[in-house]
Amino acid sequence: MQQMRDFKDFTLITPEGRITVAAHGGRAKCLQRLVRLGVPVPRTVALSFDEVLRIAEGHRPDTARLLAAFGRAPLVSVRPSSGDPDWGGPGAVLNIGMCDARADSLAETLGREAADALYLRFVMAYAEDVAHLDPEPFEQAAELGGGEAVRAALAAYEDETEQPFPQDPARQLAEVLRSMARAWETTSARLLRQARGAPADAGLGLVVQAMALGMGPGESGSGVIRMVDVVTGQRQVSGRYLRQSMGRDALGRSEEAIYLAQDERGPSLESEQPGIFDQLTEIAERCRARLREEMEIEFTVVDGALSVIDAVRVPRSARADVRIAVTLAEEGIITPDDAVLRVPPRALTELLHPQVDPAAPRDVLLKGMAASPGAAVGKLVFSSEAAQTAASQGEPCILARRETTPEDIRGMHAANAVITERGGMTSHAAVIARGLGLPAIVGATGLRLDPRRRRAITASGRVLSEGDVVTVDGSTGEALKGAAPMLEPGLDGPFRKLLAWADARRDIGVRANADTPADARMAQDFAAEGIGLCRTEHMFFEPARLTVMREMIFTDNSTDRAAALERLLPMQRADFVELFEIMAGKPVCIRLFDPPLHEFLPSDREGLRGLAEALDLPLSDVTHRVEALSEFNPMLGLRGVRLGVTLPEIYDMQARAIFEATVEASRRAGAAVVPEIMIPLVSAKREVELVRGRIDSVAVAVKTETGQEFDYRLGVMVETPRAALRSGEIAQHSAFLSFGTNDLTQMTYGLSRDDAGRFMGTYVSQEVFPEDPFHTLDRDGVGELLLLGAERGRRTRPDVVLSVCGEHGGDPDTIAFCREAGFDYVSCSPFRVPIARLAAAHLALRARESVGAGAADDGLED
Repeated sequence: MQQMRDFKDFTLITPEGRITVAAHGGRAKCLQRLVRLGVPVPRTVALSFDEVLRIAEGHRPDTARLLAAFGRAPLVSVRPSSGDPDWGGPGAVLNIGMCDARADSLAETLGREAADALYLRFVMAYAEDVAHLDPEPFEQAAELGGGEAVRAALAAYEDETEQPFPQDPARQLAEVLRSMARAWETTSARLLRQARGAPADAGLGLVVQAMALGMGPGESGSGVIRMVDVVTGQRQVSGRYLRQSMGRDALGRSEEAIYLAQDERGPSLESEQPGIFDQLTEIAERCRARLREEMEIEFTVVDGALSVIDAVRVPRSARADVRIAVTLAEEGIITPDDAVLRVPPRALTELLHPQVDPAAPRDVLLKGMAASPGAAVGKLVFSSEAAQTAASQGEPCILARRETTPEDIRGMHAANAVITERGGMTSHAAVIARGLGLPAIVGATGLRLDPRRRRAITASGRVLSEGDVVTVDGSTGEALKGAAPMLEPGLDGPFRKLLAWADARRDIGVRANADTPADARMAQDFAAEGIGLCRTEHMFFEPARLTVMREMIFTDNSTDRAAALERLLPMQRADFVELFEIMAGKPVCIRLFDPPLHEFLPSDREGLRGLAEALDLPLSDVTHRVEALSEFNPMLGLRGVRLGVTLPEIYDMQARAIFEATVEASRRAGAAVVPEIMIPLVSAKREVELVRGRIDSVAVAVKTETGQEFDYRLGVMVETPRAALRSGEIAQHSAFLSFGTNDLTQMTYGLSRDDAGRFMGTYVSQEVFPEDPFHTLDRDGVGELLLLGAERGRRTRPDVVLSVCGEHGGDPDTIAFCREAGFDYVSCSPFRVPIARLAAAHLALRARESVGAGAADDGLED
């Protein structure tokens, strides 16, 4: 057999061979590590990224020389070897070298039937994957069986290509290498791997390996072994073994395969071939300890002799990923730092919510944007009132709306999930659903709702009626027919231990956006360091409060307005006391009233009539008042601090409620509570001066009335470009600047976040924007405003606290930006807090370079 070591284009995989992940890919490097561990691996040759690229560009490799490394009658396979197995690649091709002569030779040792099966398998794979022929004629040929099937397949190949099936192994191999190399370079393959995180110039290596045929006399077969459960991560032997087979046949023909470990459900390799089983499990444990990872090992047995064909990282669910990382760290195989870095932050989403069982069948009714993760089953309803009725009867429901408004808050609280016909990732429905932890699909493609007839029509024409049971998968953006099987959240010991390790390593704070006591408890459960944004307007949508709120809106003077607000004061005070008690000394940042008043008023005729009855006013008066409050662009109109300046009684009431709650909560806790009060939508220093003057006056009055001293911190929510640009003078009166990136993005781009979903997909696909700026922070535009605001604010006031409190606060890329910019904390919806905690730890560990190459290296000499 010709010796081959380190040719420029081919490298024999030996313990000393110059194989690297950067040049040859992860599979080639892993096979070398197996060889170094003494694992029986068939002879293997690696082709580098550069060589595969040359082949894709038209270079003809010297395959005759390559095959000479495998003996006189070579039979080989080719597998892809990319930098990361998650990036995918072309499928493996087995049995290269099969031809008429080789089939006759194998018939003498394996028998005619086995030889014909091998030959037929190769012809079919070559025709479909290499020659790219229609598979149907070959599938029809295969139905004939035996030698007749082979002859029919060879004839079909000649009919399709007008030339006989290649009999030269070197030519076969050259065509396989060329096909796989070019498949990697196609536009669709490039887009797919880039979507999985691969760089645009990611290379592909190939490994050519001698076939170990699990067919023939004695104990022969193939299988796959794992030492963990791929869903739970629990330690257990799993996989299958199939006699007289090769590759991964055991997984595809599970009804014929046997178990590996002893199992009451059927025969096993352990009971029938204990020696092979013991050798196999010893190799698996050796790989786990030395490669420092749970591996899926593909093996072949040839007449009782075991060979390991391949070993890859066990594919796993997110919950298994967490348990595996923590278990390996607890056993000292990896460090806690390694464990933290091995779990992608976004993968935690799967653990925080119920999920549709990935093994379950899916009858997809509609698809939209996956706006809020998790899954839920319920009966379809088309109004908030119907959702509340269903909840009162103990029936889970799915609320479907064209789009949601603040009036739908109670319905969303009652529902198990939300679907909207319109909207984007930062629409009202998406933001509120993420805050509530509700699965949500927004911008459902082609969905047409008909609330009057209580039905919806999907893009495919299927009609959904109120009461139909559907499953919402907010993680994929799909709604499924019926009740799909579910997996429960995985907030177990490994999850909490991993995040405790992450907290010990991160260097930026993580708070939660929490509007209600329920949100605050959730924030505590997820170990948020406080509340970074409490939107007080959400407290006013309870039925009793909404009526009082509407009475206040209909008042004509300051005295009547103050009297109406006086009725809301004890309700607000009780809310804040409960928030302070739940957070138990952690900071609570309360944003003063922000939305335009018209959001609290009905818009339809029925709602106006009900309001007129409740207020004992003529319907015409109510209608005229509602029309008078309407604005051409309400999100840029009378809202936020502008309400505080023009209708100061609202902020006076809220400030008093906060301060009285501070006194009460401090008394109950026996320790001082220091509230943070945030003024929204500021654009000028004078606005802050006016509001601050009144808040300070309220504080003095409460201190005098109660005889109690207390501290508080007043800051600004930076949501307008002008506030960011003038943050130097605004910071003179602010203890903190919290950047509300939802509105700041909207105003910087001139985009409606509720409507951008209609065209954002086109803009991203045509590279107008690299990403949806409402989903991932725009570093170049909005990011520059954040940097300017931070720099100018700290120049005026070095101790000013900086934070981001928009939905971007839970995005790992945004956290990286904030950390680089020196921000003190980020704040996000409670269900994104664990993701933010882990992402912050990743950033800190990488910045400190404390892990080095540990997570990627096996400790063996290179």
